[in-house]
Amino acid sequence: MSKGSAEDIKLASQGLRGNIKGTLSDAAASHFEDAENALLKFHGTYQQDDRDLRAQLTKEKKEKAWQFMVRSKMPGGRLTAEQWLVHDSLANDSSGALRLTTRQGIQFHGVLKGGLKEVISSINLCGLTTMGACGDVVRNTMAPASPLKDTAHLDAEKLAKEISQCFLWRSGGYAEAWLDGEKVDLLSNSNLPPEAEDPIYGKVYLPRKFKIAIAIPPRNDVDAFSQDVALVPHLEGDEVLGYTLFVGGGFGMSHGQLATRPHLARPLGYVKRADVLETLKAIVLTQRDFGNREDRKQARLKYLVESKGIEWFRAQVHSRVPDVEISEARPVRFETVEDNLGWHEQGDGKWFLGVYINQGRVRDVEGGPYYRRAFREIGETLKLPFIITPNANLILAEVPSESKAQVDAILAKHLVPSTEGTTAARRVAHACVALPTCGLSLSESERVFSGVLDGVDDILRELKLEAEPILIRMTGCPNGCARPYNADIALVGRAPGKYALFVGGSIRGDRLAGLEKKVVALAEIPKEIRPLLEDFARNRQPNERFTDYWGRTRINGEAPCPEQFHVEFAERAAKAKGMAVAVAME
Repeated sequence: MSKGSAEDIKLASQGLRGNIKGTLSDAAASHFEDAENALLKFHGTYQQDDRDLRAQLTKEKKEKAWQFMVRSKMPGGRLTAEQWLVHDSLANDSSGALRLTTRQGIQFHGVLKGGLKEVISSINLCGLTTMGACGDVVRNTMAPASPLKDTAHLDAEKLAKEISQCFLWRSGGYAEAWLDGEKVDLLSNSNLPPEAEDPIYGKVYLPRKFKIAIAIPPRNDVDAFSQDVALVPHLEGDEVLGYTLFVGGGFGMSHGQLATRPHLARPLGYVKRADVLETLKAIVLTQRDFGNREDRKQARLKYLVESKGIEWFRAQVHSRVPDVEISEARPVRFETVEDNLGWHEQGDGKWFLGVYINQGRVRDVEGGPYYRRAFREIGETLKLPFIITPNANLILAEVPSESKAQVDAILAKHLVPSTEGTTAARRVAHACVALPTCGLSLSESERVFSGVLDGVDDILRELKLEAEPILIRMTGCPNGCARPYNADIALVGRAPGKYALFVGGSIRGDRLAGLEKKVVALAEIPKEIRPLLEDFARNRQPNERFTDYWGRTRINGEAPCPEQFHVEFAERAAKAKGMAVAVAME
């Protein structure tokens, strides 16, 4: 590795401290230098700048308009009414909005350096944290959003909290920088001195970020196969006996670099419920010890599993937990990645309401909708818990039957729209944040996506397909934050106003898309999508979804495949017959 690399910075950081505390307290410093900037991620914040202003400021020979993104971490997306209200108040210190994420967290954009400590400390003092929301550690643990009171959902919620607590990094550097050294209950196991070595992460932590999720069939809302590790429970009667584990998923890639590509997670095996945490530790330790530290583009777990093979990886994991039986993976079958929107019974006499949030952006728009006002009133008056979904929507949980009408009235008063009248494709669609805050974005995404969907909606209605759940996703760069590579249709930014068009993923999340066209101009996207939808409308079988139609006619039917970006896509197109079953049963 080169001097000054991410690995060197971590090793020299004294438990991820660096000089973060010193720069934070230096009022004259407008931003953090490179080494501290690299460490900030572990603390849950990214240093960014307003890219809308960058060119003009450069022309004027002024420094960038520095600002920060802060990300809250909450297992399974759960937070109390009080915690929601704290986040709502903190939005006033950033862009005036809360951005719900596809990893069930909350992001603030536009936080200035002078307010950074207050935002992070306030999140911790309300019982949540930003620690490990970013960085080369285990990130926020995802779990099914629906607050159903059956055994599987209750255990998944419990397990998500156990995993989150287990994989917090242990250094006291976080509390020193943001909490003036004060210990809070959540971080009670995270106060090692500078010279100590983290018992799980060691001195250089993981080679790259690490994502864990729990999915409960038939709903794959967490996009299990996109995760480094996914867990699926198996029950006998009213007891969770154990979990099947999948490993090696991940969607980041780089345009034109054949060595980088998306992967779907593959089955590792089945372990008893009591052995899940120790097995997860063994998986993380295997990635820590063998993951690529020379090339960050090759550092994710997916590349280790690919290069060494699943049998080798399973043997390494088992060597770290020799008393744990890792038996054959059990059958898994998903039907959709969609959220449970609308009203649903929880199973205990109470209800939950899934509220659609356009691109996860919770803000008050002049003339409506007034999302922040609505949710603030619900938090203050009804004190309902909130759940952020993996599709960046919001669930209001634990609603007594007698309060349903009041919830509906509050939402209506603040002009929060229902999903009635919207297309099924729009309800499940998602775009990443992209410009102007993301430093990696090559093109627009969130800011143009509603316009793209307007054009697609017109076609869907014309073809009588408005009720079809066609999964459409968009990102401003190939890193895949909106999980485009397993969508039915995806747009991936290549350059300003230009996108790669991918087609052929799955509403179940269990199939990779292939490259349909290398470059599509923003204005031409609906025109490029039209023939795909027309072909589907004309040739589908009764009640056949787009996912299954594409699999039958373009993959299983071995129709001519378009040029692919990467070898894996070409292989997928040739071999994908029965892929959904192969993913689950391999």
